[in-house]
Amino acid sequence: MVESLNFVIPVASAVDLVVVIVGNGAVGKSSMIQRYCRGTFTREYKKTIGVDFLERQIQCEGEDVRLMLWDTAGQEEFDAITKAYYRGAQACVLAFSSTDRSSFEAIHSWKVKVEDECGEIPTVLVQNKIDLVDQCVIDPKEAELLSRALGAKLIKTSVKEDINVNAVFWYLATQCLAELRRQEEEEYSMTENGLHSLTISSLGPSAMHPRYCNNGTIVLQCGKSKHKRKKSILKSVCRTN
Repeated sequence: MVESLNFVIPVASAVDLVVVIVGNGAVGKSSMIQRYCRGTFTREYKKTIGVDFLERQIQCEGEDVRLMLWDTAGQEEFDAITKAYYRGAQACVLAFSSTDRSSFEAIHSWKVKVEDECGEIPTVLVQNKIDLVDQCVIDPKEAELLSRALGAKLIKTSVKEDINVNAVFWYLATQCLAELRRQEEEEYSMTENGLHSLTISSLGPSAMHPRYCNNGTIVLQCGKSKHKRKKSILKSVCRTN
């Protein structure tokens, strides 16, 4: 005889999301996160030494999301330092400047550097300094072609004028939340292998494995799944109270 009991537990709602911002020096990476997190902008350029960090908490699609933004140096001499910070990232900003051709041409190599450490993660391509129209050296068609080649959404920004800066991080947050929810549904929903709402059977608790549904109900899964699960690109996303 099988007795079924349901226990509902609270589910933590805060999601920590680490975003790494990469690209050549002087494209506006530091200014971007300063604008986003502090609402400030300075004309002075100060080279980032290694890695800098800022964070901001937002409400996105019903979730409390804490964005932890890693601003990395764009110079090669800091590669050994910055690579260590790529490994914990769940999302990436690839940034280049409208006025710097070399920063545009370096985007592919930046993407490879991040993927070597993180695998495929939600990524957005950012063309900054669109306010400097007279100094632009990037053809709009080139930027679109690069976006398609990378499989990354292109967002054109002006940090100075505060154009589309919020859109960059909002987009990444929505992409990561969508992937996280997809993984939760895949892992916690009813499957052909059989998930039972806290079913206690004669097999005993040692034959079952506890899981949590999206609604906060503990479930137990009998045996091992016959299907290998896709490796989570958000495996290090943390939910905190």
